[in-house]
Amino acid sequence: MKKNMTNLMYIPALLLFMVFVFYPFLDGIRISMTDWNGFSRNYNYIGLENYVVMLADNVFRRTFVVTLIYGIGSTLFQQILGLSYAVLLNNNFKGKNLTRTIVYLPVLLPGVIMGYMYYFLVQYNRGAFNDVIMLFGLDKINWLGNGSVAIAIILLMNIIQFSGVSMVILLAGLQGIPKMYYEAATIDGASKFQLFKNITLPMLYPALLTSITINLIGGLKLFGPIKALTGGGPGYASHSISTYIHKTYFQVQLAGYSAAMGFVLFLFISLFTVGTLKFSSKKEVTY
Repeated sequence: MKKNMTNLMYIPALLLFMVFVFYPFLDGIRISMTDWNGFSRNYNYIGLENYVVMLADNVFRRTFVVTLIYGIGSTLFQQILGLSYAVLLNNNFKGKNLTRTIVYLPVLLPGVIMGYMYYFLVQYNRGAFNDVIMLFGLDKINWLGNGSVAIAIILLMNIIQFSGVSMVILLAGLQGIPKMYYEAATIDGASKFQLFKNITLPMLYPALLTSITINLIGGLKLFGPIKALTGGGPGYASHSISTYIHKTYFQVQLAGYSAAMGFVLFLFISLFTVGTLKFSSKKEVTY
């Protein structure tokens, strides 16, 4: 009886999921097979034409590559920084709580706010960096006028903002490793590097798996910081797929094409994440 009652408790959540997630998802697939402009009541079904156009879209192909840079690049450096912070904070020292707060604080800021904060640092006129440069008699630099530099700034911003997520997850993983392994290895004469390589890293695989998954999904669907900092510019150079979808829908008014790109982004993130999980789970160590 209790089990049946527990199952009934899932119904409200399931209904909410069906109404606000599953149905819009299916409707998005339907729209991706139309030429709808996003506003008109009239539209035609064109089958897979939007997906065919996507394959020939040079901007989409470039945006796809840039999205990979945001996703993979952010995830890699977030693990390195997050693990460094976690190892540091796993020790007792004065100012430990303050350090943890400072590292995690950017996570609490919306991506758009973070983007505008960096914009005021790197904008050409009255940007803080250029003001400092001019104090030394040097010419101002158009930081956001170069596509590669703009991508690097966005990547750096995303790494700094969400390294705190990795830090919290990996710190929890470190604190969950039984100390007896370290004590036994120390008695056998293992160095600190050997302890880290042969005990810490293998035992951290479950936490690393979680951290990589969360950061990877966030990086691949990056939107707010790009919109606030560069708007996808110069030109289309720093667009992610998410910001390109937004531009295509609201400025070019190709809702059907935007829906098709959204569905492809969903499939890509899903497959990429599942692949990462399967690869990482083979190396997972249990204790």
